[in-house]
Amino acid sequence: MSKLFIIFGSAFAFLAVAFGAFGAHVLKAKIGEQHLSVFETGVQYQMMHALGLILIGILSITVFQGQSSLLNWAGWIMFIGIILFSGSLYMLSTTQLSVFGPITPLGGVAFLVSWLLVIIAFIKS
Repeated sequence: MSKLFIIFGSAFAFLAVAFGAFGAHVLKAKIGEQHLSVFETGVQYQMMHALGLILIGILSITVFQGQSSLLNWAGWIMFIGIILFSGSLYMLSTTQLSVFGPITPLGGVAFLVSWLLVIIAFIKS
């Protein structure tokens, strides 16, 4: 599981760079400044939490030798958070359909829960 989080985190980081370039070079001319800002927020949070997934994978391997179910939960919840939070912002900014707006806070809550689980894993160790 630990290596999988490193792989997923690296893939999400790769995509964050690609989406950032897409936003700067393609979307900038096609959507308004407000929607571009929303898109950029999605990219920033995706990159931060991609690095978080990589960190969870490394901590799981080095500190916990793959034996922390809390870190496994943290990784999966962070994975879901990236999809919900950043994904909803990408959809909201590019389609301008407000139906995607209520999904974003669910991703934010997933981020908070995942970081809390990392804290609890270390407190319990």
